[in-house]
Formats: sequence, structure tokens, C-alpha cells
Amino acid sequence: MNISNPKRRLNNYARYSSIAIQMVVIIILGVFGGYKLDLWLNTTPILTVIFSLLSVVLAIYLVTKDLIKKSNTK
Repeated sequence: MNISNPKRRLNNYARYSSIAIQMVVIIILGVFGGYKLDLWLNTTPILTVIFSLLSVVLAIYLVTKDLIKKSNTK
């Protein structure tokens, strides 16, 4: 039995949970920013939709880039 196995599992949990938190924060900031711009400019919620979609794309891009980088360092 390998002693470092529980440590590796904990590192994987920490890595993937930090990636999930990063995605959630990016998306929430995008939605909030779009909402505030819509309120400030007194427009329909089009900026909320645009910023939401852009933040989802950005979150997926950053997570993919991060996962590729971490898989190459193994």
C-alpha cells in the first residue's frame, strides 16, 4: 500500500474544487457586472446575457488551459 496515495487524493480534491470555485466566481462576476451595467445604462437585460455568456466561455477556457497545464506536469 502506498502511503502517498491519500495525499495524492487530497491534492486532487483540492485542485478540482479550486477549479470549480474559480469557474463559479468568474460566472458570478460576469452576471453581476452585466446586471449592474444594465441598471446603469437603463437597458434591457441584454448586457447581462452577453456578459453571462462571455464569462462562461472565459471560465471554460481558463479551466481547460489549467487542466492541460497540470496534466503536462505529471
